[in-house]
Amino acid sequence: MKFWRVNLIFLLVILLGATVIGRLIYIQVLKGDFYKAFAQGQQKFFAEVEGERGEIFLKDKNGGLYPLAINKDWQMVYICPPEIENKEEAAQKLAQILGLEENEIKQKIDREESLFEIIKTKLSEEEMVQLKDLEIAGVYSKKFFGRYYPQNELASKVVGFLGGEDLGQYGIEGYYDSFLRGEAEFQEGGRNAWVDLFLYNREEPDQGLDIVLTIDYHIQSMAEELLKETAETLNIESGQIIVMDPLSGEIIALANFPGFNPNYYFSEEEKSFQNEAVYHLFEPGSVFKPITMAAALDLDRVSPYTTYIDEGSLEIYDDTIYNYDRRVWGERTMTEVLERSINTGAVFAENQVGHKDFLNYVEKFGFFSPTDIDLQEEAFSQNRELKKGYEINYATASFGQGIEITPIQIVRAYAAIVNGGKLLTPYVVEGSRENQEKEEKNVISMETSAKLTSMLVSVVENGYAKGAQVPGYYIGGKTGTAQVSWASLGIDQKGYSDKTWQSFVGFGPAFNPKFLILVKLDNPQTKTAEYSAIPVFKKLAKYIIDYYEIPPDYE
Repeated sequence: MKFWRVNLIFLLVILLGATVIGRLIYIQVLKGDFYKAFAQGQQKFFAEVEGERGEIFLKDKNGGLYPLAINKDWQMVYICPPEIENKEEAAQKLAQILGLEENEIKQKIDREESLFEIIKTKLSEEEMVQLKDLEIAGVYSKKFFGRYYPQNELASKVVGFLGGEDLGQYGIEGYYDSFLRGEAEFQEGGRNAWVDLFLYNREEPDQGLDIVLTIDYHIQSMAEELLKETAETLNIESGQIIVMDPLSGEIIALANFPGFNPNYYFSEEEKSFQNEAVYHLFEPGSVFKPITMAAALDLDRVSPYTTYIDEGSLEIYDDTIYNYDRRVWGERTMTEVLERSINTGAVFAENQVGHKDFLNYVEKFGFFSPTDIDLQEEAFSQNRELKKGYEINYATASFGQGIEITPIQIVRAYAAIVNGGKLLTPYVVEGSRENQEKEEKNVISMETSAKLTSMLVSVVENGYAKGAQVPGYYIGGKTGTAQVSWASLGIDQKGYSDKTWQSFVGFGPAFNPKFLILVKLDNPQTKTAEYSAIPVFKKLAKYIIDYYEIPPDYE
């Protein structure tokens, strides 16, 4: 009898062991891929992170803050393909609810060997409501903690995004990644001053630091809206607007068209995430003429009243330089060279400077080096063709062809023209340049700055930039229309296409500037910047004047 009981207990132990072993085989072998992926997914998407990432804010003139990048709970939807019975129906319904391609979802459902496939992260509330009513076996939703960009496309190429490895990519997210993650160490000296620019609402030492940008929410919104309007009316391929305080280097707006939604960067692979305002090289055209004139004035080789005789063209060995529309202007002053944007007049001014000194001023104005703006991916050109010393290269560079620069470089150079001659470092994070030992170079004298500012006011009052006038205010500025080279289009061919870059750099009030604006439009369907960039500038300048409540210069 007692052997019967022992055998029964032994049998039960065997059955229990078999059950446990069977369950382990099921979990670790048969369902191993699923639970491994699910665990990794939980680590990546669902777990509470240690050291919450710092948040990013725009500001307004009254000190108000507008969230640009914050942290929040999200919902995601994922599937277990073997559990889905009607694959066609599941793909169709998920595509309809989530706004995805049905074939894309079907490919994931057909992966029978996979037990964990993410369909979409960061679901909207409307999508979640519809998913709750969707009763399909193998379709699941789950909450996870992640980055959220409440402004969607606004300032998207300024902020960048948080990538799949939880590392900041592009823009502020990339440049200040270590600060936002709470891993940056403040150094002795100037960097300690940066403590003041962050909002310390994080008590733990490993918590990220919040950042406030210099960019004004309202001006940024207006700039982006104007670019979108221009895309509709002039069919531009892309465009940039930069607004800067020329006395400090503070960037007030930095707008790009087209933008992207950083909440869904992974679904916008065809779009560029790079900030063209600091990354894209272009030939500036006639907006570069004031740089040439600055060198000539500063060396006292010309005055605003120096005259020369324009014959409409200029022979340089086997090449011929013409004015726009092949116009002949006769005897003209240097001020009129800027007013009428005369190419041969710019060549005349460069010849008075001399090639060596001209190159020196181009370098002093910062066109051979980065501006050091606090954004990722800044580009610059060494302009080696210009440095080769060919006569034709100096001539064309004097009026902005054959020299490559970025939009932020020309903005910084114009700021030096109107602020008394100081070449500033532009910045987009509040206070990041304060109390730092950052040398400000004087590229031209205050006297040169004053003369050239008056000449640029005359361009708006009497020249081709009359459309930029704002009643009651002195506005200065210069237009530029440059042909796009085949090389810039990625075509291995010398010469220029029919496409154009059209731009205008303006500032106001001219003799006590509160803002400087660059409007750059890529291939608008107009002949010159007079009809494309200037109307955009005027609308934005008037908006800023009203927004800042700047008193008029005259009745």
